[in-house]
Order: sequence, then structure tokens, then C-alpha cells
Amino acid sequence: MDNPRRALVAAALALSLGADTNAEERTPTPSGGENASNPLASVNNVDLRYQYFDLGDADRHDAYVDGAHMVLPALKLKYELHYWETNVTGRSETEFESLVVKPIYFPKSGELGAWKYKLALGLEWIIDFNHFDKGIGSGADQLAPLIGVALSSPERGLTVIPLAQHFVSYSGNDVNQTSFRLIGIQSLPSDVWAKADAKVPIDWENENAIPASFEVQIGKALTPAFGIYAEGLFGIGGDRPYDVGAGVGLRFKY
Repeated sequence: MDNPRRALVAAALALSLGADTNAEERTPTPSGGENASNPLASVNNVDLRYQYFDLGDADRHDAYVDGAHMVLPALKLKYELHYWETNVTGRSETEFESLVVKPIYFPKSGELGAWKYKLALGLEWIIDFNHFDKGIGSGADQLAPLIGVALSSPERGLTVIPLAQHFVSYSGNDVNQTSFRLIGIQSLPSDVWAKADAKVPIDWENENAIPASFEVQIGKALTPAFGIYAEGLFGIGGDRPYDVGAGVGLRFKY
């Protein structure tokens, strides 16, 4: 890993461990009650996550940091650092897979009848750590602009988030993929939530394949600053990226 990438990894880890030194200058609770499982929520959080994927004739384990920090009231920085273990090459391999940095800008928010809305524009930067020969990662550094909106109904405790994103590589293997995503999050009694997440990518580089997937998540906030959740992961269709999987997570909000 070269020095710029080392610096980026260090920055991501520093964000995941650091405190908000400007907290007194802003609203004390930037989340406003939003669930951090919503990628467009205005929250400060660090999640420690593990996911297992059954690939059919192999498997993959992904342990990663998944965090978000509100840099400004209208600007959010999401980041992820992934570490994989997989045996897709016929033997077990372990390496850091990628670093993801995703600034998201919220240009407008308001109300539409009983629903609140928040528009979002973002750019995802995916830095691959060059272990494709071990079956780890995509073998490509990528940029992925995104657009989305979060629609929430406080009376129903429901949030719906449609997103569209286009991934393109600028080095390494060719990547050219458009992804559509629909997320629904329902608040339940006793600080429990349920999330459904449908992902439908179109892979223009591979004969317009559609490696679709569907995820469900059940979580509980044990305190205002700490929560836990479990996930079920399901590949869909003939181009599915995996058969089934499962995940767990610890959430720390600050």
C-alpha cells in the first residue's frame, strides 16, 4: 500500500475513533431522531460490522468499520474500511479489501403533506487495495456519483429511501455499473427497528447482468448511544452476487 493510501486509511480510523471537537458549536443531537441505518440520515456514528456470504462453491467473510460524521449541517462524510477472508481461489486468503470515502450533500429539505423529505447528492470514492489475484476486491479504483431522497412519516415511524448510483473505474479492471436501491426502515416499539434493502445493479461491462440482492435488518437501540443489529442477506436471480449470507453489527452514536 502506497503512502497516500496509508494516509487515507489513517484518516478513516481517526474519524472512527475520534470525538467531535466542535460539538458545543452545533446542535447537541445532530441525529434528530434519525436511524443511522438510513444512509442519508444526519447522524454521527461508527458501526463495527461482520458479514458472511455463501458464494456457492466458496465463501467470503467481510469485517469492516462503517462510519458517518456530520462535517456541516448539510454535509455528511461516510467512510468504510473492509477486511476480507475468502477461499475463492481454492485456499484461504485474508487482506484489507478497500477503503470507501463518500461525501453526501443535502441541498434541500422540507415537507410534502404528512411526509418530510431530504434531497441528497454524493460521490463515492472506492480505493481498492490490489489483492484481486487473491480473490479479494474488484481490482479497480472507482468513482460513483449518487442521487437520492429520504422520505419520512413521523406518524407512521416509516422512512423510505430511493437511491440511484453509477460506478465507473478510473484504474485497474473495467467497471461500468448503474445501481438502483430502495430502502425502507420501520420504527417498532421498545426502540427496535426493521430495515429492508433491495439493490438492483445493471452491469454494463458483463452483458448487462443484474447481480441483484435483498437484505433485511433487525436492530435495537439499547441506549441512545449504543445499538445492535442482525442481518439476513439474499442473492436474487441468475446473476446473483452470492447465494445467502448473514451479518451482525454494533453501533456507536456520538
